[in-house]
Amino acid sequence: MKKLILSLALILAACTAVSTENPKREFRGAWMHTVHQGQYARQSTEQNMKYLRNQLDSLQAAGVNAIVWQVRPSADALYKSNFEPWSRFLSGKAGVAPTPEWDPLQFMIDECHKRGMELHAWLNPYRVTTSPGEVLPKNHIYYKHPERFVVYDKKVYFDPGLPENREFIENVVEDIITRYDVDGIHMDDYFYPYPVAGKDFPDDKSYAKYGKGMDRGDWRRQNVDLLIEGLHNLIAEKKPWVRFGVSPFGIWRNKKTDPRGSDTNGLQNYDALYADVLLWTKNGWVDYMLPQLYWELEHKAASYLVLVDWWNKNANGRHMYIGQDVNKTMKLPDLKPSTERSQLRHKVELTRKGENIQGNCWWPGYSITRNVGGVADSLANDLQSTIALPPTYPWISEEVPAKIKGVKIKNGVLSWTAPENQGNVTDVNRFVIYRSAENNPAVAVNDPANIVAITHDKEFRLPSQKGGYYFVTALNRVNNESEPSMAVKNK
Repeated sequence: MKKLILSLALILAACTAVSTENPKREFRGAWMHTVHQGQYARQSTEQNMKYLRNQLDSLQAAGVNAIVWQVRPSADALYKSNFEPWSRFLSGKAGVAPTPEWDPLQFMIDECHKRGMELHAWLNPYRVTTSPGEVLPKNHIYYKHPERFVVYDKKVYFDPGLPENREFIENVVEDIITRYDVDGIHMDDYFYPYPVAGKDFPDDKSYAKYGKGMDRGDWRRQNVDLLIEGLHNLIAEKKPWVRFGVSPFGIWRNKKTDPRGSDTNGLQNYDALYADVLLWTKNGWVDYMLPQLYWELEHKAASYLVLVDWWNKNANGRHMYIGQDVNKTMKLPDLKPSTERSQLRHKVELTRKGENIQGNCWWPGYSITRNVGGVADSLANDLQSTIALPPTYPWISEEVPAKIKGVKIKNGVLSWTAPENQGNVTDVNRFVIYRSAENNPAVAVNDPANIVAITHDKEFRLPSQKGGYYFVTALNRVNNESEPSMAVKNK
């Protein structure tokens, strides 16, 4: 009877209209995966650059402000790595550089920053091969240290129980953050692999050496905890403004297993993938959690309604963004009595209603650029129709940049002065341009509809229409915003 009452209550809450205007600050990410994406290997370097520019233009038009770009799909690299070979998903053959050679990560950083977007480098930590029989290039670390790898379900993985493997992954991340101006480091749900029925992960040797009598499940979770903590400490030391985020499978634990869990009945991060993601937020080892809530609003085993509420209540003081499956969301109609043809609006409004949720991330970004089910139109014209600033990260820094000076308009170009960067978290690295009908900076900067652009440049060509007052603010590395500049009128 209690379950029936709960179900009716959820339906009633779901059908209640939630009025939420587009916020000024919101994480609006899009995952762009490269694993098993054949278009990159088929296209020339020039074609890939054009393709990616078009993808970013389309995502920007849909209101996306952060790209989660998969640069290490399986112990390989879509960048000039000092540790791992070129990815076969880029050149068509593992270990072979693209011709002519280019650096996709650097290219994506530059193109995202030109558009005022963040770039989060997405890595898969333990996966080495993605299919049985895959041949690794001769310079792969697998051949130098085969004892550090295991085979599970005919695929190769780093053994997470070995300290030297955690050190290697830390070296890979350090290589990225020290050589590239990324805004974030991102890992998804692939820690220990998804379990295969009747097959246990083959870590007997490392468990015998390092398990020290621990329960094997606890030991495996500790191995992943040590990796996450180590990466947090590394990033905090080298580049504290680089955000570290994880997008786990959408269920931490089911309530029937743990009273702290969600009222769901599905695979559990904690028990199957050995990812105690709540511990990571409680200990401040990650800056954001991005659970993959890819189910419909009332899925029998894993209801979106239940899970979005559960994650909202378990943010633990860190940012919470929600992973949205574009195809499923656009395919299914909203709950009655709503007449919406998709669940898009309902899902977005639920995230905006959650006091501890700061945004969404769209899977996959390619579905937005293909406008699946009209998703790009709905985002661009309605749900993400205004430009949003990404959230701030007060636990990293609360320092606010100084007010921008020297704002002027000459020959249709708005320009200003700003201090040079010093290589720290307080560096000003982006600027927000506002346009208002009135010379009232306090009013202008509070309305996201007044945001014209976010740019890394110190000048901006104005639209052709005359009139209006322009204001410029500065954003530092963690998106803290300065007071608005003095107004300048576009005469």
